[in-house]
Amino acid sequence: MKIYCLGSTHFAGLLKKTLGGLFVSMVLLTSGCATVGHEFPTAPVSTIKIGETTQNDIYTTFGNPWRTGLDSGMKTWTYGNYYYTLFGDGSTEDLVIKFDKHGVVSSFVFNTTKRSK
Repeated sequence: MKIYCLGSTHFAGLLKKTLGGLFVSMVLLTSGCATVGHEFPTAPVSTIKIGETTQNDIYTTFGNPWRTGLDSGMKTWTYGNYYYTLFGDGSTEDLVIKFDKHGVVSSFVFNTTKRSK
């Protein structure tokens, strides 16, 4: 049997996730839409060159990443713009860039639900 106390880190994380989910649900129900992340320019994605483009080049082109992390020990930056709606089609765009130990792009993935024009 597990007993959670208000001071436990696990309980705080669980509470944060639950309240965060409730908040997003309330926003969706009251307004019909929610946005997560922030807009970023998508046209320059085609200029990213694996083994050439540096972390500084990415920062200059796209600005601050929405999220940062590690993947197999390599630094990752994520640029994401997610729009969810109950009344119609939502849209998502994300760019995930992985850097090698020298701060050079080793791989990247760009995904979008927006159709090409």
